[in-house]
Amino acid sequence: MKGKRKGTPLVWLSAIIWGFGCIAHKQIIKGMLFLLGEFFILRFLLTSGVNNLKLLITLGEREQQKIWNEALCVYEYIDGDRSLVILLYGIITIAVIGFGIILMKKSVKSAYEVEQLKQNSKKIPGFREDVAQLFDNNLHLTLLSFPVAGVVIFTILPLIFMMCMAFTNYSTIDQKLVLFDWVGLDNFKTILSLGNTLGQTFWSVLSWTLVWALLATCSNYILGMLLALLINWKEVYAKKFWRFCFVLTVAVPHFVTLLIVKQMLQPEGAVNILLRNLGIIEMTESLPFFTDTLWARVTVILINIWVGVPYTLLQITGILQNIPSELYDAAKVDGAGPFKTFTKITLPYMLFVTTPYLITTFTGNVNNFNVIFLTSGGAPRTIGATAGETDLLVTWLYKLTIDNEYYNTGAVIGIATFISLAIVSLITFNLSKSMRDEEGFR
Repeated sequence: MKGKRKGTPLVWLSAIIWGFGCIAHKQIIKGMLFLLGEFFILRFLLTSGVNNLKLLITLGEREQQKIWNEALCVYEYIDGDRSLVILLYGIITIAVIGFGIILMKKSVKSAYEVEQLKQNSKKIPGFREDVAQLFDNNLHLTLLSFPVAGVVIFTILPLIFMMCMAFTNYSTIDQKLVLFDWVGLDNFKTILSLGNTLGQTFWSVLSWTLVWALLATCSNYILGMLLALLINWKEVYAKKFWRFCFVLTVAVPHFVTLLIVKQMLQPEGAVNILLRNLGIIEMTESLPFFTDTLWARVTVILINIWVGVPYTLLQITGILQNIPSELYDAAKVDGAGPFKTFTKITLPYMLFVTTPYLITTFTGNVNNFNVIFLTSGGAPRTIGATAGETDLLVTWLYKLTIDNEYYNTGAVIGIATFISLAIVSLITFNLSKSMRDEEGFR
């Protein structure tokens, strides 16, 4: 608010009557646009915005009423408050107020800038010149304004809406699906406590999610790296053919591969039938791919290796081909063998370049919905439990919200997942050589 501190009363008035300073200095169209924005925002606030904010405090109190109509001999229902709609409108109202504050500051800033131009006897730009600036010096603002608006409307506001649910009792418990209340941090206490079923399930799913993400990331990276090194080995012929074979698996949509593998591993699927015909298992026996906890967890990790290694292979292949050959020539002159060359040159270079990729892969595996949901479905799962033994936080969140309608608990899990991943990713990347020694391998 620099203009309010140093400007004249004309600038001050621009904070009350938006665009007043522009209009006073004959920037009529620009000033009228500010004034029009103020009119619509004030109209919205006076007609519904203030009421939205009042209702946001309690999220509504009137329940649906059932009244007997003597004339028609039927019950008539009178709608009560809908907390979900009240919460949505309340957030939109707060967003409109935030947008209004930005417009007000812009109005004051414009009035101050015009006043400075006038005091310095400089030409005050007209509306056409302001528009021309939007496609010249301020082109970056013009091009970025629409994407930023889209991110705010379609990403940030829905996230705020979801986060607000974490502080309510919006769920099927006590029939709080139409009219619910603010409960503060009660949901977080429930999830983090070991004294209830949801809390115990959360810690169990969280521990498996971290183990899964670590194993899935490391296995894909190590096996993909070894495969890339093998294909790039000088003694291996038809390198392009081997790369084509693995790229072909990438071309097949993941959900198709996962659904086919799921059918093959069923008790009466192709794998069990083949093992019976070969005499490896009894004719009445089936391997418990998705019915035993250990088998199910190993199975989903192996499936993830099958669909994930080709991506790592392509990443590592590109890196191997960009390692300076001078490093290997110098190592050969110094008498370094293949193992020492790998540990001193190849591996450090790959880790340096792929650290951001590893962090991204780890984050993606924590939220790897498809592999779990389309194969094991979270199985095995005990009767009455909200999560299975192979469920990740993201698949459990889906079941809590879609199957059980525990929207408040789902919101808490979403927030916990986001915060945990953000902290781990930022700390890991900041401690890595990719961040601290950016020039190290140049």
